[in-house]
Amino acid sequence: MHFTSEKRLNDGVLERGFTLGGIPGILWTTPASPPAPLILIGHPGGLRSMYPRLVARARQSTADGFAAATIELPWSGDRTPSPDAERARAELRRAIGAGDPVDDIVDRLVLPLVEEAVPEWQTALDELLALPDISGPVGYSGGVIAIGVRLALVEPRIEAAGFFAGSFVPRAMVDEARRITIPVHVLLQWDDEGNDRQLALDLFDALGSEEKTLQANMGGHTGVPPYAADDAARFFARHLNADRATRVPPAAGRGRLSSST
Repeated sequence: MHFTSEKRLNDGVLERGFTLGGIPGILWTTPASPPAPLILIGHPGGLRSMYPRLVARARQSTADGFAAATIELPWSGDRTPSPDAERARAELRRAIGAGDPVDDIVDRLVLPLVEEAVPEWQTALDELLALPDISGPVGYSGGVIAIGVRLALVEPRIEAAGFFAGSFVPRAMVDEARRITIPVHVLLQWDDEGNDRQLALDLFDALGSEEKTLQANMGGHTGVPPYAADDAARFFARHLNADRATRVPPAAGRGRLSSST
């Protein structure tokens, strides 16, 4: 990990840009003792376009006592684009507009993204947890929900996950959700034009977690009510801040999908 920029925000949060094998990322921290738990902030695209929303979410996390970090997704922002992904996105828009089936297109768009992005998140987590001001436990918050589902399944250092059901999900991910056991909080916008509501409900129903919460609100993709963030913050505070002084961190290393996946 190579830090490329550093600035102090007006609320005292330290924002540091970094690169990791050519992948851009941002880390937000505040002076803390002991080192802070970490929330990985998921999102659907490039860091430049998403920055206003990312920094707002990071400030919420740091105000609650966490460090926060994010990386740029494959084929987004300043990273090399994928012609296959661009074609799939165009086909998806046409299919949605025509009311045609989209399952095959979603698979071609989202499954390769998951395969690329999840190992990158795990590599970033390796580096972030080696920093002196960050410790476990770790949470994942946001989207793309398919990336979050895979991470929650294969990464043992993630102890709680908050998913935003705001993107299409390959049906294969429903089977993966059955094997997730960590606490999960799912946010669903009922009229989200970029989401299959029924599939999102099926995914929630399939989650194998003993503790899982679905918060559904009326409105479209950008109509998330402010109190939804407060509910998500309480979820992470409950699972990542409790008994920090006496916690035994999860074993280092990474989980792997079984051959049946």
